[in-house]
Amino acid sequence: MPPLAARARAIGGSPVRDILAVTARPEVINFAGGLPAPELFDATGIAAAYQAVFAETPAPALQYATTEGEPVLRAALAERTSVRGLPTDADDLLVTTGSQQALSLLATALLEPGDVVLVESPCYLAALQVFAFAGARVVGVPSDSDGLDPEALDELVVRERPKLLYTVPTFQNPTGRTLPAARRAAVAAVAARRGLWIVEDDPYGELRFEGERLPWIAAHEGAADRTVLLGSFSKVMAPGLRLGWLRAPGALLRACVVAKQAADLHTPTVNQLAAARYLADNDLDAHVAGVAAVYRERRDAMLGGLANSLPEGSSWERPEGGMFLWARLPESYDTTELVSRVLRQNVAYVPGAPFYAGEPDRSTMRLCFVTQTPEEIREGLRRLGEGLRDRVG
Repeated sequence: MPPLAARARAIGGSPVRDILAVTARPEVINFAGGLPAPELFDATGIAAAYQAVFAETPAPALQYATTEGEPVLRAALAERTSVRGLPTDADDLLVTTGSQQALSLLATALLEPGDVVLVESPCYLAALQVFAFAGARVVGVPSDSDGLDPEALDELVVRERPKLLYTVPTFQNPTGRTLPAARRAAVAAVAARRGLWIVEDDPYGELRFEGERLPWIAAHEGAADRTVLLGSFSKVMAPGLRLGWLRAPGALLRACVVAKQAADLHTPTVNQLAAARYLADNDLDAHVAGVAAVYRERRDAMLGGLANSLPEGSSWERPEGGMFLWARLPESYDTTELVSRVLRQNVAYVPGAPFYAGEPDRSTMRLCFVTQTPEEIREGLRRLGEGLRDRVG
């Protein structure tokens, strides 16, 4: 049998997905997933949107469509982006099959094997997979509780000559951190001065519980011609729709369109038309506000129980929104080794180590707080504490 490609042999699967396969049992309280709460999906409104599309335009809904995306959806997305402070036309956007595909298209369009990609440390795991498949050399930018350090970024750009920086500046996965306004401006200035692409991924930005919304990096002067903004309906409408988009300067957008033609021709037409109809008939912002209110209660329940569950000397982040909380245990704890022990208590988390491009902090863990009720969260934290106390050593 001929061998697989070297990249397929060298790159493993997602540890998060591996853990999800183990935690499918209903008795497991699962803090490991990155899934939105399914009971909060507007299933009625989405179903009505599909029914309207099939009643009024069944043939176009089931037909091939343009690679760039349905004009009615792109127009709606352009308007939503513009009112949030980034003037955008429909022609600035490419609809993708989830924002994960947008990352893959960008890697195809921008990266040659051996190119350097800078990422946050720690970084969204599936982005690391995309860049590894592209043959890039991935380098982590030093970060603190506010996110990546712009001075360290500038030094790395000079030393490594990277092709791009990938960042999730708002409610980052895995840490939940939000990059402050001054650092966003500094990152934009580095990109303008040093000449690198910024890929700004924003799947969680609308899930804000407190504080003021911050401008996108893409909205800063100097970064406009070198920043790609990624968006998604997965966390605010439903992930099963597999609808994302990218906003990019013209030449790069056209390259991504060609890459998408080779990948899947176009994102499913019926899903695009249904999403556009949903936006026309419903107040998505009001729906998201209701979701965020529930998520805030769940975040607060997790924050309230950590001190009694994690070992003395632990620390954790307090996210202002999003889905994740990042905790660091004392140095003597290796969260990868402890997973199986904790799973015996019927609770799960994701170890922090896979989220690092370089040397990992093995005492870290990611906890997702949105898919359980406050009562389940409190019980899950009790089980987590039991599992951590029962460790060997």
